[in-house]
Amino acid sequence: MTTPTDRLPPDELRTLFLFESLDAEQLAWLAEHGRVEQRAGGTVVYAEGEAATCFFVLLRGAVSMTRRVHGDEVEVNRTDQRGVYGGATQAYLDEQSEQLYRNTLRAIVDSEFFVLPAESFAEAVRSWFPMAMHLLEGLFIGMRTSQTIVGERERLLALGSLSAGLTHELNNPAAAAVRATSVLRERVAGMRHKLAMIADGRLDGHRLHSLVELQEEAVARVAAAPKLSPLAASDAEDALTDWLDEHGVGGAWDLAPTLVGGGADIPWLARVKASVGPADLEAAVRWLTYTVETELLMREIADAVTRISGLVGAAKQYSQLDRAPFQVVDVHDLLDATLVMFKAKISAGVKLVKEYDRDLPPVPAYAAELNQVWTNLIDNALGAMGEKGTLTVRTGRDGDQIVVEIVDTGPGIPPEVRPRIFEPFFTTKPVGTGTGLGLDISYRIVVHKHHGDIRVESVPGSTTFRVLLPLTADEASTPDPRTSP
Repeated sequence: MTTPTDRLPPDELRTLFLFESLDAEQLAWLAEHGRVEQRAGGTVVYAEGEAATCFFVLLRGAVSMTRRVHGDEVEVNRTDQRGVYGGATQAYLDEQSEQLYRNTLRAIVDSEFFVLPAESFAEAVRSWFPMAMHLLEGLFIGMRTSQTIVGERERLLALGSLSAGLTHELNNPAAAAVRATSVLRERVAGMRHKLAMIADGRLDGHRLHSLVELQEEAVARVAAAPKLSPLAASDAEDALTDWLDEHGVGGAWDLAPTLVGGGADIPWLARVKASVGPADLEAAVRWLTYTVETELLMREIADAVTRISGLVGAAKQYSQLDRAPFQVVDVHDLLDATLVMFKAKISAGVKLVKEYDRDLPPVPAYAAELNQVWTNLIDNALGAMGEKGTLTVRTGRDGDQIVVEIVDTGPGIPPEVRPRIFEPFFTTKPVGTGTGLGLDISYRIVVHKHHGDIRVESVPGSTTFRVLLPLTADEASTPDPRTSP
């Protein structure tokens, strides 16, 4: 049951992190257009798939957020943090498109919300830059978290212990992108300020046009800037610092590293001075430094997003989301995707060697299940070697079969144990650290489902698991995909 109460005062609205940067007029506008509502514990605040009519901000209580995944409702967040928000978060994107709630929000306990109609929320976001930036940051982090949780749910069994490593690998570039975005916002604001100082009437049209040309050149220099050694970079920074000091530019030691990173040099700075004159040199240099820094930050964001895209692509290849169970695949793509998933688990003391026969043709296979085989074999190899050794992944051809070998330099498998390694529930690991099912499952996937073979050769210092897969669909039978390996 929805129970409207009094309006939320502007002063209290300012205590919510989403609105803390708004001015008094904007807060008053929110207070007039929004309302406070209560929800009893256990009730649905809004439901996934329904028309998105309102934007909700938690004032007190606790909520949980869920999404539907293949018919299951998966909780992606649970919090009692004041100020968290949800609902019609994308109302501002396109007035013509149908806006639906993208998740379900429930009140865990009796809760209170500040509620803003979707049309009012859209108007505010389009008009108020600080609020829009808070929102976009929140959407970015929230979407990343939701996608990670949902992805883990999709292939939880296959990912297994690799999920923590994948999260770590994704977090690094994502954190770099968020950090660079925050700094970029500050630099853009600074550049606007410096532009106003330069263009307040002291520069004629010709000089301003020249400065804009220099700005475009600065952008081009960033793209073509050579990567300097630490010594060369230090020398270049010292030279630029001396030049800037000599020409009365304050904070030269702080500006020089950015300018050097963007490919700037003394002749170019001399051109800047000639374009704007000595009186406006410092303002111009700082404006151009902001230009260089924004380009460097955007490049950092692009690199981070590219890394995220590569990791997500590898995870999708590994889990085979949205792909047919039985398909013709390049075994190298599967191996590479699995190795990416293991990146965080491969210690610094382990050397990875890939010896691929790139002339191998694609093979008909259950790709997701072959990834499970590679996971089991690589995980066992890493466990056998510990913190130091060499992991070799090799491919080749043996007649009408392709061969995949996983080789480790661990202590080897004792002869008395070797005949039992493919038995279900047999393990040499300590109690609680192994189920004894990895090699049994691998055997059934390779032998029963693909009509291939899996063999092992082991001596102290070298253990090789060799997987053989038929090259044609006639030999690799296509059993009912509903049948468990």
